Amino acid sequence: MMAELTNNNSSSGKNQRRSIRNRPMPKVDLTAMVDLAFLLITFFMLTTSLQTPHRLDVAMPDKTGPLSTPILLSEDRTLNILLAANNELVYYRGASELPKSVPQRVGYGKLGLGQLLVQLRDQVKQATGGQDLIVLIKPSEEAVTKNVVDVLDAVQQAAIKRYMIAKLDANEQTMLR
Repeated sequence: MMAELTNNNSSSGKNQRRSIRNRPMPKVDLTAMVDLAFLLITFFMLTTSLQTPHRLDVAMPDKTGPLSTPILLSEDRTLNILLAANNELVYYRGASELPKSVPQRVGYGKLGLGQLLVQLRDQVKQATGGQDLIVLIKPSEEAVTKNVVDVLDAVQQAAIKRYMIAKLDANEQTMLR
C-alpha cells in the first residue's frame, strides 16, 4: 500500500455524539511515497546527460623542437587586436612600426568586434584576390581571460581560419595607454 490512513478511534457507536474536538485526526503514513520520490530523483539524476563542456581547439607551437625561421606576414592581410585592461580592445591593421590604419577602440559585442571582423574579412578578400585575413590576438598583462575567449569566439564566428595569440611589443604597449 502506498499511503496508509490510520485512524485511532477507540469508541464507535451510533449513539455517540461526534464532535470535531473529540474526534482524533487521521494520520497519513507517507514513508513509502518519500522512498519512491527519492528513487525517482536518483533515477533521473543518473540517467540525465549533463551539459557537455564546449572547448576551443588552439594549436600551440612545439617548444621542444628546433626554432624555425620567422614567417613573414603580409601587412595588407594582418589585423592586430590588442586586449587591454578594463575590458578594452584596440585594433589596427599592418605592422606596429607603421600601422596601415589608426589604432581604434571597439566593443566586444556582436555589433562591435564581430561586425568588424566580418567587414575586414570581406575587404581583405576583395583587395588581395581571395586571400584570407590573418588575425593576431595580443593580450596585455592586465587583460582578463574572458576577453581572450570572447575574441577567439568572435574570430571563429566570423569564419576566420588564420589567427594566433602573440605577445605585445613596445610600440603596442604605448598604443594601449
